[in-house]
Amino acid sequence: MPPIPLLLSAGEASGDMYAARLATALKQRLDVAIFGMGGPHMRAAGVEIITDYSEVSVVGITEVLKRLPSLIRAMRRLVDEAARRHPPLAILTDFPGFHLRLARKLRPQGVRNVYYICPQFWAWRPWRVNLVRRRFAKALCIFPFEEKFYADAGVPVKFIGHPLVENVRPTMTRELFCRKCGLEQGKQIITLLPGSRRGEIAHHVPVLVEALGQIRQTLPGPPQIVIAVAPGLDIPSLEAQFPSEWHVRFVTENTYNALAAADLAIVSSGTATVETALLDKPMIVIYRLSPLTARLAKPLVRTKFFSMVNLIAGRAVVPELIQDDFTPHRLAAEVQKLLSVSEEANHRVEKMRLGLEEVRRLLGPPGAVERAADEIARLLHAAQSNAK
Repeated sequence: MPPIPLLLSAGEASGDMYAARLATALKQRLDVAIFGMGGPHMRAAGVEIITDYSEVSVVGITEVLKRLPSLIRAMRRLVDEAARRHPPLAILTDFPGFHLRLARKLRPQGVRNVYYICPQFWAWRPWRVNLVRRRFAKALCIFPFEEKFYADAGVPVKFIGHPLVENVRPTMTRELFCRKCGLEQGKQIITLLPGSRRGEIAHHVPVLVEALGQIRQTLPGPPQIVIAVAPGLDIPSLEAQFPSEWHVRFVTENTYNALAAADLAIVSSGTATVETALLDKPMIVIYRLSPLTARLAKPLVRTKFFSMVNLIAGRAVVPELIQDDFTPHRLAAEVQKLLSVSEEANHRVEKMRLGLEEVRRLLGPPGAVERAADEIARLLHAAQSNAK
């Protein structure tokens, strides 16, 4: 018999990473031919990429309008390919604006949809959970409080734990990282994760540059700057925005080592905050949307906090500088509170680390991807049995 076709889709960098690991786990259990939307990680895992996620990866309401033709093309390719190959299951990874519509188009073809990495509808437009109930056969969630939210809405749901728990670890010591990057081990290091999308870089980097200029004047040293560059971003254009005399280090494919070596991380809100928490690094979370998108989005947000770390803990473990609060002056002041040589700064860092320890505990045990693959294998066997 030929391999069973499966559609697997991810629309951004973190989803590509999660989906790639799932693809590997599924291939260990089943004779499957996986195709869909993704990026470099899914390609490396042997997924046949029909459309690259770089065509659709956008953030914000107004930004989507600019990329609408690309979104429509990507949707059409996936739907047409599913009609040609007839996969029994489509596994859709987060990215709800696109995947909710894709699920609606796949159902008439007889495809059963599985949500892998459930969208955070408890925080943002919660009524959309009803679309998940209608269009998905199963939802796999990665945060413990999500299971009740989805179950209460009538969604068949399972908490699998967070896929990053067993995956986030450095591969070198601070000493080795410093030696490889030409850094002084004895001087403070600030690692920046400015975002994985072009829009995030455009909104974040100018503020970061101005803030770092102030930080360099107020902290002794001054601190060394490392920037972890997400896949697909243009490093030369990033480098051009930072003064050459700062000797900023730009690293790729080395984010965990850059975080592990840091005294402090400044992190764009998203999956990176969870990775930073798993590495036990003090952080400041930043985020900024376009003014119009922010105004349109504000009435739709249902949570007190913005960053995943604080949402998981249910309290303010790390400082958040979001939208109008994300200014050079505010960021420089928060850095000063955490990196100054003082008893108060040490107390702040220790308190934050205790909160990060709590977050790590709440993320669940290792094995999330394996549990997801087992659940999908059961669904596939059930679908095949029903078809006979």
